[in-house]
Amino acid sequence: MFLKDLAAKVQLDFWKPDSVHHIGIGTDVDFRVTSDQTSYVQTMLEQNRTHYEILFHDLQEEIEKQFDGGIHFHKKHSYTRYNDWEKIAAWTERMAKIYPKLISRLEIGKTYENRTMYLLKVGKESGRKKAIFMECGVHAREWISPAFCQWFVKQAARRYGKDKVMTKLLDNLNFYVLPVFNIDGYAWTWKKDRMWRKNRAKTSNSECIGVDLNRNFKAHWGSDTEFFAHEPCMEVYCGPSAESEPETKAVTNFIRDHIFIIKGYISVHSYSQLLLFPYGYSEKQAPNHDTLNEVAKGAVDALSSLYNTKYKYGPIATTIYPCSGSTVDWAYDEGIKDSYVFELRDQGRHGFLLPESKIRPTCKETMLAVQYIANHILTSAP
Repeated sequence: MFLKDLAAKVQLDFWKPDSVHHIGIGTDVDFRVTSDQTSYVQTMLEQNRTHYEILFHDLQEEIEKQFDGGIHFHKKHSYTRYNDWEKIAAWTERMAKIYPKLISRLEIGKTYENRTMYLLKVGKESGRKKAIFMECGVHAREWISPAFCQWFVKQAARRYGKDKVMTKLLDNLNFYVLPVFNIDGYAWTWKKDRMWRKNRAKTSNSECIGVDLNRNFKAHWGSDTEFFAHEPCMEVYCGPSAESEPETKAVTNFIRDHIFIIKGYISVHSYSQLLLFPYGYSEKQAPNHDTLNEVAKGAVDALSSLYNTKYKYGPIATTIYPCSGSTVDWAYDEGIKDSYVFELRDQGRHGFLLPESKIRPTCKETMLAVQYIANHILTSAP
């Protein structure tokens, strides 16, 4: 395979799929290459008669453009801009103060670099209710993901008591929202490397930093099909053992402690415009495949009803590629049978650098899909 050979000679940062090992015949591939290797890579692509298109000639320029010409570090938190971790942390405290009857802030653990992991519980207190756990920002460079979690909380708070759908959901469900899962990595994308993916853990016997938290869960962790995930320098490094990372442990401990009420799990990523469900670690269908598929179709239809944004849906392994140790597979195997993962906009034109002008439409359409899934959980799960 030509690209696999090329990746062995030149350091390529794979954006889609997330590893050279997930490339198959006919796969569309997005990757980043350093400026000093550009000419060589173009020559090799042309020699091998591989069709290609340059999406970004100057990535730094595109990073600046992502802020739509606004001030890089604006002072106030905004739902239609990207916010750094300090702003998001302050926002979590503020939301719990402004809406004390609807939102409470919990501390569920510390990151590798000792940052506090804040979880927002959103919903009216009325006895033991079903709950949905939603996490954003497990991969640091996927900035639209935390933007959506913030948007969701804002919409829930502002529309409660005014919008019938939201009021019904919050009266009968609690949402546990983790606005940024991988806080250390996210902070690093603001300060040092916008394209960082993993957490910031130091790994033994290697100079390479970081573990892919979405490969660190005890769901066929580090299975033989992903031998390359045991290499610390890989973007999909699964860590020295399952749940080795403090961020992973914080989430798994919280969910295990609340497993009797959590009926839904939603993981928000970017990019590709997909709505996926288990399994990732196997190509066999999940026991409730038909229900998952039906709900995913309904959610995608709801999403596309607003701006006609096209999404594909299906099981992770057969829709994109097999992967083990993911959050949604783990949640599903723990008994949360409505587990879904979103890959938000776009399909590659901007990739991880979705402009701020796209935050509002992306979040508005995704709200419709999340509400559809939540309504299904409310009316069906025991």
